Amino acid sequence: METYNKDSAVALLSTLNDWEFEKNGIQKDFKFKNFSQALGFIVQVGLLAEKLNHHPELFNVYNKVNIRLTTHDSGGVTDKDFELARQIERL
Repeated sequence: METYNKDSAVALLSTLNDWEFEKNGIQKDFKFKNFSQALGFIVQVGLLAEKLNHHPELFNVYNKVNIRLTTHDSGGVTDKDFELARQIERL
């Protein structure tokens, strides 16, 4: 499976809202009104991840959620990461 580096990911990142290439992954910070909304969002992301069989790194502090996507078995960012990011953007 092809992996992307920071330069080759630029075109795909430009189609996403505020995602950044960082440390061999793509990531985005989300902010919500409160913890309940943040937790609800995490559950929705989890359902998408299960459906795609591709699981993100999720970090949560109160109303903030950071999502980092990388394809561990490929050693970097792949089309799987961009597909999951696109679906997360639709939530």
